[in-house]
Amino acid sequence: MSQDLTDLQLLHELEPVVEQKINRHMAMRKDWNPHDYIPWQEGKNWYALGGQDWEPGQSKLSEVAQTAMVQNLLTEDNLPSYHREIAMNFSMDGPWGYWVNRWTAEENRHGIALRDYLVVTRAIDPVDLEITRMEQVTRGFSPGQNQQGDLFAESLFDSVMYVSFQELATRVSHRNTGKECNDPIADQLLARVSADENLHMIFYRDVSAAGLDIAPNQAMTSLHRVLRNFKMPGYTVPAFRRKAVIIAVGGVYDPRIHLDDVVMPILKKWRIFEREDFTGEAAALRDDLGKLIEELEDACDKFEVAKHRRLERERQVAEKKAMKNLLVTTASTA
Repeated sequence: MSQDLTDLQLLHELEPVVEQKINRHMAMRKDWNPHDYIPWQEGKNWYALGGQDWEPGQSKLSEVAQTAMVQNLLTEDNLPSYHREIAMNFSMDGPWGYWVNRWTAEENRHGIALRDYLVVTRAIDPVDLEITRMEQVTRGFSPGQNQQGDLFAESLFDSVMYVSFQELATRVSHRNTGKECNDPIADQLLARVSADENLHMIFYRDVSAAGLDIAPNQAMTSLHRVLRNFKMPGYTVPAFRRKAVIIAVGGVYDPRIHLDDVVMPILKKWRIFEREDFTGEAAALRDDLGKLIEELEDACDKFEVAKHRRLERERQVAEKKAMKNLLVTTASTA
């Protein structure tokens, strides 16, 4: 394998591409205001100002919608960590620095809008949300950190390729959450947020594509490392595994969605399995990505079986509960 470029060399080589993609982004982006997507007429004071604090019955959202909305919001809340990570890996100079700050400013709107919607509509417990936010942001986040806290080596390529997949996954999650809410306002808000995420994904995806052309073997090494260790940034949220199951079974974001709507579209866009410029170890890593796709397919099949069993158990429990309630009602009126 040829000598790898340093991150400083890659930053310099990719700078013209970054400037071009920023110009495209600024031409495509749509400015919007978080306050325009909040039903303020539904708001009322909380206990501290003589009002009423939250009760579960006030929420109009299903358990799946509540869980997904809170998970999405808590993920957005870790923006300080994300800003730090890309600033450290991208540089704050020139076009790279402009993008770091522009991306951060656009992302900040998402947490503002989601929190305002959830609090104003009393869709979730705001006290529990704040407690969890404090814990989540204190934990921080690094894309090279797995659930055991171990770090894999990070580089410019690691970062830009990770966010290519992560931004697309976030877009999909927001969009599906909006549909699950069964509320036209929430759907409209999350469609707006997901449109931002889509443009961010396009930026990172196309910068990564340029990197693949400049240093294909080095880029493939990072791509393999990212996909083999991929975790969504929300994995640091307390009780993540339980929430992820609820979201997956509810059809908001599951293994099939991850493979078909996130992983494969980007790999196809980069023509990973068609390119002929990978050599040596990088070529072997590309072949291993083929095996990873097979493993993800197997995980999708196993998930569907487990999902069917879970839903059947829930149906049986609901039937028993309904029968018990019927018997109690019948006895009380006899």
